[in-house]
Amino acid sequence: MDTSELEPSKLGTKEHWDNVYEEELENFGENGDEGEIWFGKKAMNEMVKWVNQHVPSRSDISVLEVGSGNGALLFALAEGRGKACYPAHRLLGIDYSEGAVQLAQSVAHSRNLTAVTFRVCDFLHEDPPLLADDQKADQNGAWDLILDKGTYDAIALMEKDKNGRTPVEGYPIRIAKLLNPGGHFLITSCNFTDFELESKFITEETGLQYHSRIEHPTISFGGSTGSACSSVAFTKSA
Repeated sequence: MDTSELEPSKLGTKEHWDNVYEEELENFGENGDEGEIWFGKKAMNEMVKWVNQHVPSRSDISVLEVGSGNGALLFALAEGRGKACYPAHRLLGIDYSEGAVQLAQSVAHSRNLTAVTFRVCDFLHEDPPLLADDQKADQNGAWDLILDKGTYDAIALMEKDKNGRTPVEGYPIRIAKLLNPGGHFLITSCNFTDFELESKFITEETGLQYHSRIEHPTISFGGSTGSACSSVAFTKSA
């Protein structure tokens, strides 16, 4: 599916996500419910397994999650729910919803993982902050690993401009700019197939290359068989 074919939805509005996280933040305060894991725990755990296999932990690794929500994916890496523990102070989650960041910070405090950083950032228009101990002068090539679990999907549902272009068209370039040479980008989507993701991220402009994919369980419905979500990894040439 081409991103221009998607109709705008409330899932592509900041108001929707602010409302979602306002409720989840209230629930966490009342009963400790950390909120929904987008695409479920199985998909998240498969992403963690992929990271462990292809991007080994090291003391100076830099990991960015775009649209980190309640922080579940970064917490899974920090807690070593794959095989290795990734250094919490080298993990950054950004979200354009202040409520999401507040929720993630609250969960981090409850898990004694306050070294994991969460910041409000509109990824399409702002560069994420550098990690506290990073010596780089700017964000160009600042990240060894960038993760996306549903954020590209949500941006693809934003309102189009007067020329019919969607904001998501600028997303792949933003990812490529921030990746270190030799760095990896892993994305999980429920709106786009592996092939469709490859066609959007592997372009002359991005310089990204296909690396691998995650095999998710298949489901059959109406005579068709497919996966509930797609996960594709890309790498930036060293």
